[in-house]
Amino acid sequence: MDEKVNACLFDILTSIHEIDSFFLDSNKSLTAYKNDTKTRRAVERNIEIIGEAMNRILQTDLNISISNSRSIVDTRNRIIHGYDTVSDEITWSIVISQLPLLKGEIEKLLGE
Repeated sequence: MDEKVNACLFDILTSIHEIDSFFLDSNKSLTAYKNDTKTRRAVERNIEIIGEAMNRILQTDLNISISNSRSIVDTRNRIIHGYDTVSDEITWSIVISQLPLLKGEIEKLLGE
Protein backbone atom coordinates (compact mmCIF):
# COMPACT_ATOMS: atom_id res chain seq x y z
CA MET A 1 0.00 0.00 0.00
CA ASP A 2 1.15 3.54 -0.77
CA GLU A 3 2.94 5.19 2.18
CA LYS A 4 0.73 8.31 1.99
CA VAL A 5 -2.41 6.20 2.07
CA ASN A 6 -1.06 4.16 4.97
CA ALA A 7 -0.25 7.35 6.93
CA CYS A 8 -3.74 8.71 6.31
CA LEU A 9 -5.32 5.42 7.39
CA PHE A 10 -3.31 5.60 10.59
CA ASP A 11 -4.46 9.21 11.15
CA ILE A 12 -8.09 8.13 10.73
CA LEU A 13 -7.66 5.28 13.20
CA THR A 14 -5.94 7.59 15.69
CA SER A 15 -8.83 10.07 15.47
CA ILE A 16 -11.38 7.31 16.01
CA HIS A 17 -9.48 6.10 19.07
CA GLU A 18 -9.35 9.65 20.39
CA ILE A 19 -13.12 10.07 19.95
CA ASP A 20 -13.68 6.75 21.73
CA SER A 21 -11.47 7.93 24.60
CA PHE A 22 -13.76 10.90 25.27
CA PHE A 23 -16.48 8.53 26.44
CA LEU A 24 -14.55 6.05 28.57
CA ASP A 25 -15.38 7.67 31.90
CA SER A 26 -18.65 9.36 31.03
CA ASN A 27 -22.23 8.68 30.17
CA LYS A 28 -22.31 7.83 26.46
CA SER A 29 -25.58 9.51 25.66
CA LEU A 30 -26.77 12.21 23.31
CA THR A 31 -27.86 14.39 26.22
CA ALA A 32 -24.45 14.21 27.89
CA TYR A 33 -22.78 14.89 24.55
CA LYS A 34 -24.97 17.93 23.84
CA ASN A 35 -24.21 19.37 27.28
CA ASP A 36 -20.42 19.11 26.90
CA THR A 37 -19.14 21.82 24.55
CA LYS A 38 -15.50 20.75 24.82
CA THR A 39 -16.29 17.17 23.86
CA ARG A 40 -18.53 18.28 20.98
CA ARG A 41 -15.78 20.49 19.58
CA ALA A 42 -13.15 17.77 20.04
CA VAL A 43 -15.35 15.21 18.27
CA GLU A 44 -16.01 17.65 15.43
CA ARG A 45 -12.28 18.36 15.08
CA ASN A 46 -11.49 14.65 14.89
CA ILE A 47 -14.20 14.14 12.28
CA GLU A 48 -12.58 16.97 10.30
CA ILE A 49 -9.24 15.14 10.49
CA ILE A 50 -10.89 11.88 9.41
CA GLY A 51 -12.51 13.64 6.46
CA GLU A 52 -9.32 15.38 5.37
CA ALA A 53 -7.34 12.15 5.60
CA MET A 54 -10.04 10.40 3.56
CA ASN A 55 -9.89 13.16 0.97
CA ARG A 56 -6.12 12.65 0.64
CA ILE A 57 -6.62 8.90 0.31
CA LEU A 58 -9.19 9.36 -2.47
CA GLN A 59 -6.78 11.65 -4.33
CA THR A 60 -4.28 8.80 -4.33
CA ASP A 61 -6.48 5.70 -4.60
CA LEU A 62 -10.07 6.01 -5.82
CA ASN A 63 -10.57 2.24 -5.54
CA ILE A 64 -9.86 1.90 -1.83
CA SER A 65 -12.41 -0.27 -0.07
CA ILE A 66 -13.91 2.09 2.51
CA SER A 67 -17.67 2.44 2.86
CA ASN A 68 -19.10 5.92 2.42
CA SER A 69 -15.69 7.43 1.69
CA ARG A 70 -17.17 10.36 -0.23
CA SER A 71 -19.72 11.01 2.52
CA ILE A 72 -16.90 11.15 5.05
CA VAL A 73 -15.25 13.94 3.06
CA ASP A 74 -18.60 15.70 2.64
CA THR A 75 -19.15 15.59 6.40
CA ARG A 76 -15.77 17.19 6.97
CA ASN A 77 -16.67 19.94 4.53
CA ARG A 78 -20.03 20.49 6.22
CA ILE A 79 -18.42 20.89 9.64
CA ILE A 80 -15.77 23.30 8.37
CA HIS A 81 -17.78 25.39 5.93
CA GLY A 82 -21.24 25.02 7.44
CA TYR A 83 -20.19 25.20 11.07
CA ASP A 84 -23.39 27.06 11.94
CA THR A 85 -25.56 24.21 10.63
CA VAL A 86 -23.82 21.27 12.32
CA SER A 87 -26.39 19.04 14.00
CA ASP A 88 -25.42 17.47 17.31
CA GLU A 89 -27.84 14.64 16.58
CA ILE A 90 -26.20 13.83 13.25
CA THR A 91 -22.71 14.09 14.71
CA TRP A 92 -23.75 11.80 17.55
CA SER A 93 -25.23 9.35 15.07
CA ILE A 94 -21.89 9.28 13.26
CA VAL A 95 -20.08 8.55 16.54
CA ILE A 96 -22.45 5.75 17.51
CA SER A 97 -23.18 4.05 14.19
CA GLN A 98 -20.63 5.02 11.55
CA LEU A 99 -17.30 5.22 13.38
CA PRO A 100 -17.36 1.58 14.58
CA LEU A 101 -17.84 0.44 10.97
CA LEU A 102 -15.09 2.74 9.72
CA LYS A 103 -12.77 1.59 12.51
CA GLY A 104 -13.18 -2.04 11.45
CA GLU A 105 -12.50 -1.23 7.81
CA ILE A 106 -9.40 0.81 8.63
CA GLU A 107 -8.04 -1.86 10.95
CA LYS A 108 -8.53 -4.44 8.21
CA LEU A 109 -6.70 -2.28 5.66
CA LEU A 110 -3.87 -1.70 8.11
CA GLY A 111 -3.70 -5.41 8.91
CA GLU A 112 -4.47 -4.96 12.59
